[in-house]
Amino acid sequence: MDVKGFLVTNGPGLLCSLSIATISWMLVESIDALSVVGAPILSILIGMAAFAVCSGSDMQVPKTSFASKYVLQFSVVLLGFGLNLRTVMDVGLTSLPVIVSTISTSLIMAYLMYRLLRSDPKTTTLVGVGSSICGGSAIAATAPVIKAEDHIIAQSISVIFLFNVIAALVFPTLGTMLGMTDEGFALFAGTAINDTSSVTAAATTWDSMHGTGHTVLDSATIVKLTRTLFIIPIVVVLSLIVARKESEGSSMGDYVKHAFPKFIAFFILASLITTVTTSILSGDALSVAEDCFSSLKTVSSFLISTAMAAIGLNTDVVKLVRTGGKTLLIGGVCWISIICMSLLVQSILGIW
Repeated sequence: MDVKGFLVTNGPGLLCSLSIATISWMLVESIDALSVVGAPILSILIGMAAFAVCSGSDMQVPKTSFASKYVLQFSVVLLGFGLNLRTVMDVGLTSLPVIVSTISTSLIMAYLMYRLLRSDPKTTTLVGVGSSICGGSAIAATAPVIKAEDHIIAQSISVIFLFNVIAALVFPTLGTMLGMTDEGFALFAGTAINDTSSVTAAATTWDSMHGTGHTVLDSATIVKLTRTLFIIPIVVVLSLIVARKESEGSSMGDYVKHAFPKFIAFFILASLITTVTTSILSGDALSVAEDCFSSLKTVSSFLISTAMAAIGLNTDVVKLVRTGGKTLLIGGVCWISIICMSLLVQSILGIW
């Protein structure tokens, strides 16, 4: 590998992306009001603002393809260290009916809207997957598989972000008006809000309103983690579809090579390492391991912010707004369908 050539080509863009991610991270940590936004979203917004400034002057935006592609994939791998499959299985199984029904409904609605509006298939896929599973993390895992361009990723994440913020602000009051139980609201927040920061914000607000300590926050987080696991089957299915199209007339070896992305395999491996390690250790050793996995999860969040900054630096916000009508409509339909399905299934099961 030509290290000097790599640094000359990708260094400035990577440095800019890291700088924006650091600024976003510090702002979110120091300003409580920004916690509902989260560092990844703030990074992509700052990146788009920087692109707009550079476009209106003689400055040139540095190349950011390395950060927007490979850093993004690596962040997804590290995300796996935050998934303890045993905990998810022990606590999250009760939420499976709601999770499966909401994910299925959102994906079906995204497909129907794609057929109805003749929208861009990559954009529709990212909005459908992001709405149904876990927002930015799902989009980060899916985008490399379907080879989505940066402006498509930015548009999809922006739409998901809009409805996340609305949900974080409105859901606690809505849940109270509907007379939801603590368990019901935890399921509602965990299934109908996508981004972790927004789920946390809504659940924390509920706990504050109803004096429930951290009960709802803990439960909603488990539901969110359980949803995150569905990244695996969704990405595998999409990989098979893409590989089938790209390998027409090719050998079986080429098909298999393209059918399963390596970074998802490492994501699964990371989850298994966390699960096995925390199962066999105890005492101080367990505490050290948990601290290590928590740190890796934090690094993952920072790297996602770095990748989002890189994507923002390559996105024309004016063009994004001008062409985003269909994407906004698809995101709204998916979001509303998830809300309705979550409430319906909870009502049927007697949880609400």
